[in-house]
Amino acid sequence: MSSASNGSASGQPPLAQSSSSPAQLNQSSTGQSSTGQSSTGQSPTGQSHLGQSPTGQSHLTQRYQHAVMNTFGPPKRVFVRGEGVHLWDADGNRYLDLLAGLAVNSLGHAHPQVIGAISAQLSTLGHVSNFFATPTQIALAERLCGFVTLNDPGREARVFFTNSGTEANEAGFKITRRTGRTRLIAMQGSFHGRSLGALALTSNPAYREPFEPLPGEVTFVPYGDADALAQALDDTVAAVILEPIQGENGVVEPPSDYLAAVRALTTNAGALLWIDEVQTGIGRCGEWLASAHSGVTGDIVTFAKGLGNGFPVGACVATGPAASLLGPGSHGTTFGGNPVAAAAGLAVLGIIERDGLLARVRTAGERLASGIEGLEHARISHVRGRGLLRGVVLTEPVAPAVADAALTAGFVINAPRPNVLRLAPPLIIPDAELDRFVDALPGLLDSV
Repeated sequence: MSSASNGSASGQPPLAQSSSSPAQLNQSSTGQSSTGQSSTGQSPTGQSHLGQSPTGQSHLTQRYQHAVMNTFGPPKRVFVRGEGVHLWDADGNRYLDLLAGLAVNSLGHAHPQVIGAISAQLSTLGHVSNFFATPTQIALAERLCGFVTLNDPGREARVFFTNSGTEANEAGFKITRRTGRTRLIAMQGSFHGRSLGALALTSNPAYREPFEPLPGEVTFVPYGDADALAQALDDTVAAVILEPIQGENGVVEPPSDYLAAVRALTTNAGALLWIDEVQTGIGRCGEWLASAHSGVTGDIVTFAKGLGNGFPVGACVATGPAASLLGPGSHGTTFGGNPVAAAAGLAVLGIIERDGLLARVRTAGERLASGIEGLEHARISHVRGRGLLRGVVLTEPVAPAVADAALTAGFVINAPRPNVLRLAPPLIIPDAELDRFVDALPGLLDSV
């Protein structure tokens, strides 16, 4: 593992280079950096950061455990800085980020153009409430409507902005209730969020059962099985919700004709097709929507994660008749669609276009998958997924131990299932960094 002093870690395309570090870029006029450190190397309280300090990883972890609810368990690391495709922990160790904050930091950490867009908007107009509109909000809504209707350009589309994916899915849930029907069909292996409405659509019993009874009348059917869906679908169903690729379930992709079959079935039953693109959208799989290649247009499409590159922003887009189901007073948000979040989203979309990252993601994803499968390691079964959302399927349930070994070696990945490693690096990751992980993977697999 390299130390934080070992050179530049931007990993960004030439147009995104910056001569300033993230701490310098985010330093305020008071001399405080984004890590809470003053420009003199002291904490805001004046305590030294040398030696056994209150800012070391061990001490910070203890403070976390006393101050933060134990919903995530003990933190595996305390990170204090990010730049490009790298992270640094509180003890100065450097890591290659192959998870991007769970598919969030699409353009890596501290991208100068995203920082510039956020800073410029915040210094101009930060918040006005949704009694009023702003140009950035309108422009981002127009872009998202365009993405969702790529396969049906004349179709009406409208956006409800949120701060997260689970909030976007809550908005979608309310849209379904306005159809006059109450039944919903979701997929086995699904994940749509942790708030009660989104949780009702999430199939994992460990997440659901402690909070039952949950809202809605939700039926779960096998993912990728159009026949099973057809048997469950009738004129009492308001909507069918699915992910184009199930990330939390271990990066599981359905048959290539599945989404088209679901679209036909929902249309025939008068039900809405609700596509959750929270993890798969905004370039993660090499297209603006992972569902676009199937030729379908959803009645509801939800986004978040990579849309703001770490700045909280989500969106629920409804199309056709569903676009008018929520009227004044039927839903609301304080911060959703604020001009700063919208500016972040517009910057992300503009950079992805400018730097040709959709094509780059497709190429890089194939390189990563073929490189891992080419290892022919006894513990690797195969690699699945698309673009830079990949699941390395193992022959034994050792994925959590491998993820821990990877972290110790300086690679951030995770294990959504006992036999699956998930890789979702920043879309800007260079080939050399992908190759470095592939080269290290056999040793990680052999170490557990």
